[in-house]
Amino acid sequence: MSYADYDLVIIGGGPSGLTAGIYAARARLNAILIEKSVTGGQIVVTDWIENYPGFPEGISGYDLARKMAEQAKKFGLAIETNEVIDVDCTDKIKKIKLNDKVITAHTIIIATGASPRTLGITGEDTYYGRGVSFCATCDGPFFNDSVVAAVGGGDTAIQESIFLTKFVKKIYVIHRRDKLRAAKILQEQAFANEKIEFVWDSVLTDISGSSDQVKKITVKHMKTGDTKDINVDGCFIWIGIKPNTAFLNHTIQLDEYGFVIANARMETSVPGVFAVGDGRNTPVRQITSAIGDGAIAAISTEHYIENLKR
Repeated sequence: MSYADYDLVIIGGGPSGLTAGIYAARARLNAILIEKSVTGGQIVVTDWIENYPGFPEGISGYDLARKMAEQAKKFGLAIETNEVIDVDCTDKIKKIKLNDKVITAHTIIIATGASPRTLGITGEDTYYGRGVSFCATCDGPFFNDSVVAAVGGGDTAIQESIFLTKFVKKIYVIHRRDKLRAAKILQEQAFANEKIEFVWDSVLTDISGSSDQVKKITVKHMKTGDTKDINVDGCFIWIGIKPNTAFLNHTIQLDEYGFVIANARMETSVPGVFAVGDGRNTPVRQITSAIGDGAIAAISTEHYIENLKR
């Protein structure tokens, strides 16, 4: 087997990447996890998780991420804060270009996850961090006793809107349809919450305000075409996600939305490269499914490396 710096490089430190790291470290693979920001991924900014097995009372996303990272380090996984700029998978030895160096590996697990989608409307970029937010846990306390808007009708939008009611005086939930896509239990909680008012069949068209703060949004009714202004102090946007796969530069097959195509063994179109979690073409994006992906990918990686040694 040709020389490489590592048996495995895991790109991304969310639940799937950390799980892959735990399994790889226990298998005594020479592995390293590269995470460009905070280890734990999206769950770090999730207020409370109630559907993760083993925690009947629930657990905060921050605490769950911390426990996962501690467990991975306990088994000897190396974790480095850095950003992957590019990957070269043309040879059996893969090259991973980081901010400050290039490392090589026999295998790669892509666990880079996904990021919130934006609306692309006037004011969205201008007021980002000044009233426009994609994270209720991060920014909710800044809107104590305020009026805010939220855009979206899925699980995340409704769950985070419910969380915001701990702080805000009122929240307008704007949804382009006349019914929600969120889980029934979340819908029931939202409909029962007197702080939440739904604005149905409507889309957000504009965000405006003063030089340093959101003051108003404009919404358009999808059926009548009528527009109206709503005075708010902030606007939260939860309309889906986009995969963090741009750095792959078409070296690995992606689907039409940019998600990595992987099979049941988490194998991609390139031998020795695996994909897990929210960044792959999976029908379910949950912590538990991401963890399953990570375990499968690490075991597949171990088998791949064993075959290289024969």
